This record gives sequence, structure tokens and C-alpha cells, in this order.
Amino acid sequence: MGAALVESIAHLRQHLTEARRSNATIGLVPTMGALHAGHVRLIEEARHECQAVAVSIFVNPLQFDREEDLRRYPRRLDEDRQLCDRFGVDLVFAPSVEEMYPVPPECTIDVGRLADHLCGKYRPGHFRSVATVVMKLFGIVRPDRAYFGEKDAQQLAIIRRLVADLNVPVQIVGVPTVREPDGLALSSRNTQLGPAERQSAIALFRALQAADRQIAGGDTDPAHVKRLAVAEIPPDNPSLRLEYLEIVDPGNMQPVPVITGPVRVAGALWVGSTRLIDNVLSAPGKRSA
Repeated sequence: MGAALVESIAHLRQHLTEARRSNATIGLVPTMGALHAGHVRLIEEARHECQAVAVSIFVNPLQFDREEDLRRYPRRLDEDRQLCDRFGVDLVFAPSVEEMYPVPPECTIDVGRLADHLCGKYRPGHFRSVATVVMKLFGIVRPDRAYFGEKDAQQLAIIRRLVADLNVPVQIVGVPTVREPDGLALSSRNTQLGPAERQSAIALFRALQAADRQIAGGDTDPAHVKRLAVAEIPPDNPSLRLEYLEIVDPGNMQPVPVITGPVRVAGALWVGSTRLIDNVLSAPGKRSA
């Protein structure tokens, strides 16, 4: 049997009743659809560790700060269902906006200082919306484990802290970033890039690699590392605009004054009208990328 498509919360709970009766471990892979090999890696991890696997597909309007970005976000439920079938997903939960938000929410999740930097600085309210919809999904599905990609490192750190602070009974599993052969991190937004933009997009990963090499070589000065990394972004390419490149503590997402241990080097790059993010975990004396 293929993955069951469920669009209502009530039907989802009915489908999971038998799994709960048999004490099956339930794994959740929360997505916004437009599934690719990075999502497949999440599904494979969930399939390996859980007896029942659910994939949610919901383009959450609350977390988009630009109406154009929401409109452009790819939606291809039929193809996503076929992919889920191929990789052994038991259930696809694809609710409507009205099902998830029958009325505009009054109660949302304040994620505190974890959203002060990186994407949170440039997208006010974004992570409040992400945390809110993730908590809704946890309450609806009640998974034992939930799987998130490390490409969205700030999101992952926030969800880990959310679960710890609010005693949510779910294990958060981070899965390493999946990349194209040239290093570009897989993202649903990559489909928005034209051929020339796709070639230019690798500049972000090259910048992160430069930072990683410098840190591995023993450079402890974040400002110096950042200058060398930013120099990898071609200044004469009008389609590229670096939004940020920061070096932060992997746990609390705060900038570090001195590099003395593992750090997360994260960046956001506009390639034309498409915003891409990426990061690497770096440590003195150890290459990560």
C-alpha cells in the first residue's frame, strides 16, 4: 500500500490509532512540500528508526514575511505523494490553511534571543511562526521522534530548545545537510534559480568553506574569518547580495567574541530574487565541509 493522504486532523488521529495500540514508534517529518533528496534523507532516517512514518506537507503562511515569496513557493502535492510512496511513508498529512488555522491564532510561541541573529534578525516574527506551527504539528501527530535538516540550523536549535523548555515528549533528530555535487545545499527554493543564477549560487558554500578552512587552521578571530569568507562572494556579480554571514555558538545562536571551540558559520545569500541559506559546523583543528 502507498502512503495514505489525510487532509483533516480528525482523520489523521484515526489513522494513527492502530499504531498507538501496537505501541509503534511514530516518526514525523515536517515539511512544506516540494520534496527533494534532502527530505528523502529525513524520511530514510525516520523509516530506519520508526515503525510508523508520517510526513506533513503544509506551506505555513504565517512564516512568510513577503507575500511574493509565499506565492512563489513551489506546490506539487502529487509528485510529493509519489516520492513518499517510493520511500515507505505510511501517511501524508496535507491540511489546508483553514484546517490548521480555523481562526487567526492569538497564542503563539515566543522563541526569545535564539531569533535575535541570523535569519531572525532579517525576518522578524518568522521563528515565532515556525515554532507555533511545529508545536501544532506535535500536538496533532504526537510523534515519538521528529526529523529536521541541519541546513536550517537556527530553526533546529530553536525547536530543540522549545521541546526542552516546554517538556514536549518528542525526540528531535537533526539530519546532516544534503548537497549537490558542487556543494550547493539542496533546497526547494533552488528550483527558482535560472541557469546562470544556479552557477552563481555556489558562492555561499564557497564562503562557508573558506571560513571553515580558516577556523580549522587555528584562526580565533571571528571578524578576520568573516572578512576572508565574504571575499569569496564575487563583488562584481549584480545578481548576488549577501544578507549575512555570521559565526555563532551552535547551541544558543549567539555571536562568539573568540573562537575557542565548535561554532556554526551561517549565511544567507540573495541570488536574484531567491534567498538561499546554508551553514557549516566548524571547530579549530577540524574540517567540517
